[in-house]
Amino acid sequence: MSTATQMNDAVYRDTEAGEPTQQCALAPPVALRLLSVVLAGGSGTRLWPVSRKNYPKQLIDVVGSDSLLQSTARRLAGLGRDRERDDEPIIVCGDEHRFMTSQQLGEAGVAARIVVEPVGRNTAPALTLAALLACASGEDSVLVVMPADHVIPDGAAFQEAVLRAADHAEQGAIVTLGVRPTRVDTGFGYIRLGAPLATGARKIGQFVEKPAAELASQYVASGDYWWNSGIFIVRASVWLGALARLQPAMHAACVSAYEQGHTDGAFFHPHAASFANTQADSIDYAVMEHLARDEALEGVVVPLDAGWSDLGSWDAVWDALDKDADGNAARGRVMLKGSTSCYAHSEGRLVACVGVANLVVVETADAVLVVDRSHVQDVKGLVGRIAEQHAPEADSHRKVQRPWGCYDSIDHGERFQVKRIVVRPGACLSLQLHHHRAEHWIVVCGTALVTRGEEQFLLSENESTYIPIGVKHRLENPGKLQLEIIEVQSGAYLGEDDIVRFADTYGRCS
Repeated sequence: MSTATQMNDAVYRDTEAGEPTQQCALAPPVALRLLSVVLAGGSGTRLWPVSRKNYPKQLIDVVGSDSLLQSTARRLAGLGRDRERDDEPIIVCGDEHRFMTSQQLGEAGVAARIVVEPVGRNTAPALTLAALLACASGEDSVLVVMPADHVIPDGAAFQEAVLRAADHAEQGAIVTLGVRPTRVDTGFGYIRLGAPLATGARKIGQFVEKPAAELASQYVASGDYWWNSGIFIVRASVWLGALARLQPAMHAACVSAYEQGHTDGAFFHPHAASFANTQADSIDYAVMEHLARDEALEGVVVPLDAGWSDLGSWDAVWDALDKDADGNAARGRVMLKGSTSCYAHSEGRLVACVGVANLVVVETADAVLVVDRSHVQDVKGLVGRIAEQHAPEADSHRKVQRPWGCYDSIDHGERFQVKRIVVRPGACLSLQLHHHRAEHWIVVCGTALVTRGEEQFLLSENESTYIPIGVKHRLENPGKLQLEIIEVQSGAYLGEDDIVRFADTYGRCS
């Protein structure tokens, strides 16, 4: 039995009837350490075309120079003054994003433990894996759990709310931060307030999923409902015990996946088959909605007044940005004339808006979105239709991120494709071959170390080489500067699945 499972059993033990019962007779230790948990999964389809399945919104810079993940990690790094905290947060992300997640955290100067989900199972199983990892040392922690895609301008107010919530969590409560509504919004869940508690907190009366507009209007007018921020503060052992009580099958599957998992450097990989058996469910559905009806569990909501925004739509992005005198917000190469209350976003080409109102216009290299701000929640359904057509724009950008760098498919035809490839200093592609295409490499800047069959040689700026069909090859950047090459592919088939890997630094060999 693992240490984490032993701790779970110490907090919740089975009765003769086989139902877990909370054991809270002993007061928790004073000022438990704080441990940040960032849930960095999800696809962010409502922010298409900037956010896509293979490079979702938490990894992009939607409202600032940092990505949302980096901004979240920096925000949490300041938690816990006057109390002990764990300086290595736990980040939970999908397998396809683990290297990009690790790279961005490194760029932000954040050392973290990364839990790699083999498949997406929503937030409740993700938090459970993090709680099990947190308990591995045999000590309990107060987990500060939040998604990676929030904007919170007032860091000091956020930290104050977390510390107030931690006081309740230490006593065994499951705490969420609630935001007083500033408008009627159908994109958020709501919390009905219960009895008042100390420090402005309230008992949780009821969790309500995203309501229709008329009902949301009633909630806001009543003053009895706060927005559900999706930020939770809870002792690791309390979360594990609550899940065992309310969702025993999910708990058992997560424990099995954790105990059969393995560590690879900063990455923890749960057992894939066991985790695949876990029911997909959110923290709200799996646990929080049951709190008001279960006397053995206590739910508390603490107010958060820090300018919080859940960037769940382009309208939320518009709301979070500074605006001109006409209510417009813009990023990139944008010109506006006679337009009001618009958001325009350019990633390269000039976007010009003339005489329009309440529009969102988003330009990327391979797609342009134009949507009325009142219909931004419908973007998710649009992406579903694109996916049904098996169009690549649903999942990937033209510029594709890889663990070693990135490539941009700048032109293509029936029997050729041209890519701009960028390799980070010290990085290398896999040793590979192709059955259907040849490749020509031209170095634009930097130095390339090329493996071609039995040969190995260096190429400098303005030098080139040729890789015939069926020849093993590898591209490396041995220098301290970025390597950039132009690759011209030619052949009968140019798909990315025409790659046979023989060796790979990033474990991608089949």
